Amino acid sequence: MDAIELQKIKNKFDIIGNDAALNRAIETAVAVAPTDLTVLVTGESGVGKDVIPKIIHQYSRRRNGKFLAVNCGAIPEGTINAELFGHEKGSFTGAIGDRKGYFEEADGGTLFLDEIGELPRETQALLLRVLQNGEYMKVGSSKVEKTDVRVITATNVNLAYAVSTGKFREDLYYRLNAIQLSMPALRDRKDDIYLLFRKFTADFSEKYNVCKIALNHDAILELTRYRWPGNVRQLKNITETISALESRPVTAGSDRIEIGPERLSRYIPNEKDSLLPAVAASSGSAFSDDDKQKIVKAILDLKMEVDRLRSIVEARPAIGGTAPAPQAAPAYDPYDNEPEEQSFDEEPRTVGPAQAEMSLKRANDDMIERALARHGGKVKLAAAELGISERTIYRKLAEKRGK
Repeated sequence: MDAIELQKIKNKFDIIGNDAALNRAIETAVAVAPTDLTVLVTGESGVGKDVIPKIIHQYSRRRNGKFLAVNCGAIPEGTINAELFGHEKGSFTGAIGDRKGYFEEADGGTLFLDEIGELPRETQALLLRVLQNGEYMKVGSSKVEKTDVRVITATNVNLAYAVSTGKFREDLYYRLNAIQLSMPALRDRKDDIYLLFRKFTADFSEKYNVCKIALNHDAILELTRYRWPGNVRQLKNITETISALESRPVTAGSDRIEIGPERLSRYIPNEKDSLLPAVAASSGSAFSDDDKQKIVKAILDLKMEVDRLRSIVEARPAIGGTAPAPQAAPAYDPYDNEPEEQSFDEEPRTVGPAQAEMSLKRANDDMIERALARHGGKVKLAAAELGISERTIYRKLAEKRGK
């Protein structure tokens, strides 16, 4: 694909940037569009993965059919089968009539399933059947339905790791992964950052008839030095905030305002306040380095807690036996810098398996509560920090309210 044709596609889908990895993803999308191969789009949250399915649909033989996009992570686990495959009247409480599912609605077109890693195991099996032979059954029905749908999926998690931990079916993973396209993180597209900034402030200026915001040389360096963990979505939000607060109505002879690094820094988050240190990005991984740091920390925290609980359980005296000498057991809190030490004068704590399970549950709940508090109760931001789905947090909150 030559540069002129590539630029036409970018203009058509409002894509800004000249990064080589971005260009490669677009070219691959156009190349596989005429086929019916399943495509898996990977990349961090906020990189713009949703544009790839649109390109594929528009350049495919299904362009005249429907294009439907579904966020699997935003649908409650109890209703996702009905949403995808439809249901019959009376099949469950609230099913007051028959309803078409997304696979029926998208028949002859393209169905984009975002956050595919959040699908429950039961739904994964049903999806595999549709991909294999185009067959499915509505909830509450025994009649086999047929559909002809091109399925494109996207994820910001490492599905190969999810397969190894049993959270995702291996057969479905290989079925979805016929073609994999990776969207680069914004921090790997440094030359594109200011281009995107100018695009977003120009759009804001046109919409609200205010001056465009320009950056001087030092401010541009400040903009590109930041890590942008929220990628393009975060850059757009910050650019619009700057435009709203720093701009003024357009006047004769004045349609732009230039700001320096001092004023820009008011809007760029301070990374020193983040929970984890920033590290250099590495290519070739479905996880960002920030995600890896969070995962490693969570694993170490959980391992230390499990080891502590195991040592306590194993220290319980056997029936008819002699209790071992008391040992000091630190009460571990992953958020404390110093563990609390137990006095040798105290009786050793004895915790059974049920208590150990409850302790881990409380630790998880506490971690969620702390994250929500840090983000002012915003579930989306807390979920992004912890590397879990929004649905998980909503379920925890529902459980807490039900107590």
